[in-house]
Amino acid sequence: MNNHTTPELSPTVETLDDLAKFADYSFTDSLNCDPDAQANGADHGPRQVFSGHYVLVKPTPIPDPEYITHSKTFFRELGFADSMAQSTDFINMFSGDSSQLPEPMRKVGWATGYALSIYGTEYYQQCPFQTGNGYGDGRAISIFEAVINDQRWEMQLKGGGRTPYCRGADGRAVLRSSIREFLAQDYMHALGVPTSRSLSLYVSKTEKVRRPWYSEGSNSTDPDTMISEAVAISTRVAPSFLRVGQLELFARRARKNEHPNAMEELEKVVMHAIDREYSDVIDNELSSPEKVVLLAREFRHRLTSLVANWIRVGYCQGNFNSDNCAVGGFTLDYGPFGFCDVFNPYYQPWTGGGRHFAFMNQPVAAERNFHMFYTAIQTLLANHPEPLQQLNDIRNDFAKEMQIKMEKMWAAKLGLDTFAPALFSELEALMMQMPVDYTIFFRELSAIPDDISSLKKSFYEDLIAEKDLGEFDKRWSAWLIKWTSIIDSMPRSRDEISNQMKLVNPKYSLREWFVVPAYQQANVGNYALVRELQDVITQPYAEQSKEVEKKFYRLKPYELFETAGLSYYSCSS
Repeated sequence: MNNHTTPELSPTVETLDDLAKFADYSFTDSLNCDPDAQANGADHGPRQVFSGHYVLVKPTPIPDPEYITHSKTFFRELGFADSMAQSTDFINMFSGDSSQLPEPMRKVGWATGYALSIYGTEYYQQCPFQTGNGYGDGRAISIFEAVINDQRWEMQLKGGGRTPYCRGADGRAVLRSSIREFLAQDYMHALGVPTSRSLSLYVSKTEKVRRPWYSEGSNSTDPDTMISEAVAISTRVAPSFLRVGQLELFARRARKNEHPNAMEELEKVVMHAIDREYSDVIDNELSSPEKVVLLAREFRHRLTSLVANWIRVGYCQGNFNSDNCAVGGFTLDYGPFGFCDVFNPYYQPWTGGGRHFAFMNQPVAAERNFHMFYTAIQTLLANHPEPLQQLNDIRNDFAKEMQIKMEKMWAAKLGLDTFAPALFSELEALMMQMPVDYTIFFRELSAIPDDISSLKKSFYEDLIAEKDLGEFDKRWSAWLIKWTSIIDSMPRSRDEISNQMKLVNPKYSLREWFVVPAYQQANVGNYALVRELQDVITQPYAEQSKEVEKKFYRLKPYELFETAGLSYYSCSS
């Protein structure tokens, strides 16, 4: 849970020719291509894809691309020179123009299909063909795979144009959602939360699309106007983009025997997932059934740890379907996500998400996704009773494992050696009754104050009747005395405990009301606030300047509560 540190490397990649030397396309070279795919990637209209692990797709470049920002942290980690982000050939590649790529880079990318399950229920009707064969990467196109510093990375354009899975949409991402995803990935990595990574962000100076959105100051649940927005391409990077929904798609086909190679394609994609995401913990010499069991155990460990981390930092995935759940156990697909200001167990940034994907229900949503993962891979163990029983045990113990991770996380947030259930229950009740800013409260608590005066910086007192404030002060003071008595009974000093708590409880959060003005200014060509916000959130645990603190470490203004597109939204485009 500690702050993430990145090794410092001198740049070894200064040009696209340097980068090309690391090319290694394991996904397309070892898995099956859709037999109906076009070799030149000219495959941009919705159609059914009946078999194969991927389709070849040539990205559709955005015209007149302009640099907005890149992840300096990730560039350093990869050994990339910062100057490369603004070089013409790099901009061309990562804004969708693959026509001039140096060999052995390939001029055609790939998109993948996956199944849809929502909270543990299989769905087919979202597919335009009602078969499940048209659902997948509608606007995400992977364009490069490389091994750099012994780590495999896949690079994917978000908003790179239409694919066979576009379901009739335009394949574009708008600047607004691209900035949100770019910043969120950079922030989550800096928090030490496993995540896909941001590489670069470019906007078209000339192409715009129309999207439903909210009029200024609207309180409408659904968008109430159409706006014209600039299109952008953000490049996200991960060890792989394999999703639980992908394994489900191939398992569904195998169960129904939809084509002669269905079972083989399921086994191939599961083994590929192990090679890509778990080769450091799963011995390649083991039998396939043994590998499947270990995959389930390791994925359970990563997924439970991930969700505990999400709750630690106030993150809500919003739409935690199985197709938004990475097999590698990291955060993927920043669609309708949000970071809570006021602590609320039922916080849900997406108006269509319901309570099942709300903030404190994410452990249960994760269990539903794990069940769909289990359902997919158990297909491979039908004739192996002992491994199948082991797999069942792993599935059945998910809730227990999740509880252990949650209790460990809450203990760490409170600076305790072991979880104190009664103390925590009292705190949770207080936080629900007296609205507190989740990030500010735990950061102020990390200083181990002697009284509640500094904690009151986190209280939204205007949301409480004035006559009740005195009673709340008494209850908070009583709770603080109980907590500090436990802290003072521990063998570590207050300073040691405080320093450790500050590595668990970030000072700065990626608040939507900071992001909105950043993308609004970017929409008129001013990227200064995007870059300033990026600088602040990539040092989330640090005590930054007084100027930064005054601007970014504060309560949400009351007039912004319940404002559409800022406190909640219906979609992310």
